[in-house]
Amino acid sequence: MVGLDVVGIGNLNYDIIMLVDHFPEFHEKVNAGEAFFGLGGAAANTISWLATFGLRTGYIGAVGRDEIGGAHLAYFRKLGVDTGGIKVVDVPSGVAVAMVHGEDKRIVKYPGANLMKEVDPGYISRARHVHLSSNPHAIIERVVNFANERGITVSLDIGEAELPGEIEERVDYLMMNEDEYRRKFGSLDLSLSRARNLVVTLNGGGALVRDENGNVHEIRGLSARVVDSTGAGDSFDAGVIYGILNGWSLEDAARLGMVLAYLTVQKVGARSAIVPLEKAMEVARENGIELPFKEL
Repeated sequence: MVGLDVVGIGNLNYDIIMLVDHFPEFHEKVNAGEAFFGLGGAAANTISWLATFGLRTGYIGAVGRDEIGGAHLAYFRKLGVDTGGIKVVDVPSGVAVAMVHGEDKRIVKYPGANLMKEVDPGYISRARHVHLSSNPHAIIERVVNFANERGITVSLDIGEAELPGEIEERVDYLMMNEDEYRRKFGSLDLSLSRARNLVVTLNGGGALVRDENGNVHEIRGLSARVVDSTGAGDSFDAGVIYGILNGWSLEDAARLGMVLAYLTVQKVGARSAIVPLEKAMEVARENGIELPFKEL
């Protein structure tokens, strides 16, 4: 079977995003100044960037036997993402509705078919790397243990989910934002995490990274007018994964992640800002960021 660079595991949602000048009060109706309707899901957003950048990608998830499910499969196939790990089930596809006001947002999710995704070890075995986001503990534990046994690297965007220490120390790249890390560990001391490598994105841009040797670096953010932050973390993850799979240092990989997040927050919708690798290289150069890209 054809090998894959990265397999993503996570939710597949239909996103409805509305930009408002204030959040509605009780029984109040407000008009959105702008709206976006499109495909989403955290790990799926990351995989969409990586497929666009030319990596061989696959996905494990579940969609309903409906128009939304069909759209997910068609979109991935158009990008060249292998869809062999996506189940089609008789439950409605997942939906996420967000109201956005500046950098604040309120989200309601209906998981639907996402609750029925199943991990196929044979499918994971085809990958060099596995990326997880928005998964229950049982799937995280199973995938991390399996990948470790097979020498497959793992990145995990954990969010608010609990992660036992014995599993955390087997994660090659743990990704969190500043607020999530502070709530979990009580401070921004990166030595408190047992993950092999750690990436913590900072409020207002930039990131802190700690590599497996304990070296800590701060990545300075890029200034951008934030239109919608939806998917910015997923884009950041994509940059990190692209870099590490191409042999970059964690510091350089995080710099690419910062560039992709910078592009994302200036658009409405998680995937609206996805551009070819050549354009990302151009944006990095325009902002004075030197990265070890291979010549295309």
